[in-house]
Amino acid sequence: MRRLRTRAQFQAALSAVTVARTAHFALHRCALAAPAAGAAAAQPPLFQPADDVWLGAMVPKRWARRAVTRNAIRRQIYALAEGAALPQAAHVVRLRAGFDRSRFVSASSDALKRAVRAELEQLFARAARADAS
Repeated sequence: MRRLRTRAQFQAALSAVTVARTAHFALHRCALAAPAAGAAAAQPPLFQPADDVWLGAMVPKRWARRAVTRNAIRRQIYALAEGAALPQAAHVVRLRAGFDRSRFVSASSDALKRAVRAELEQLFARAARADAS
């Protein structure tokens, strides 16, 4: 599994379809296409090699103000994606709503990590069901 690094890679993956959603997360997927022979010389491909799974995590400050929280969520995303059966494509997991700070007072509590993990497992399960149908 490779990680998305550049802004162009994230923008390409985010412009594609949303495969699955939960209350706090969305999973975007962009199919990887092999570059044409003439196009390869003109423009370098964004996702090289194209026969791999690419993953990016987008956790904006708008929804997770503390860096500790953002990093904990990002680590959970990458850890759970390793075990998920994702197809060969570029994926971005995006945090789209904040977790309630009155319920999760600590920036990196075990309760918050459990809630994030449960929701991410649900997100990847929904994506797998969408692939199957």
